[in-house]
Amino acid sequence: MTRLTNVVSIQPIRIDVEREQDGRFLAAVPELRGVAAYGVDDEEAIRKVKAISLLVLAEVIDSGEGVPESLRVLFAT
Repeated sequence: MTRLTNVVSIQPIRIDVEREQDGRFLAAVPELRGVAAYGVDDEEAIRKVKAISLLVLAEVIDSGEGVPESLRVLFAT
């Protein structure tokens, strides 16, 4: 019996966080254009942008588009 092993290696995704003049925090992923989220504090903004990033990456992979090289997402089968 042959066993197939899938190895997934995901390098850290950089998140930039800024505090807006109105007090909200904005977290963004520079490697994924348009992926950003606001939060009442930096933790909320980061949590939201992480979830959005995963959804966007899943859509990119499912549609057959190339994952940005800078994210270095590798799949080996």
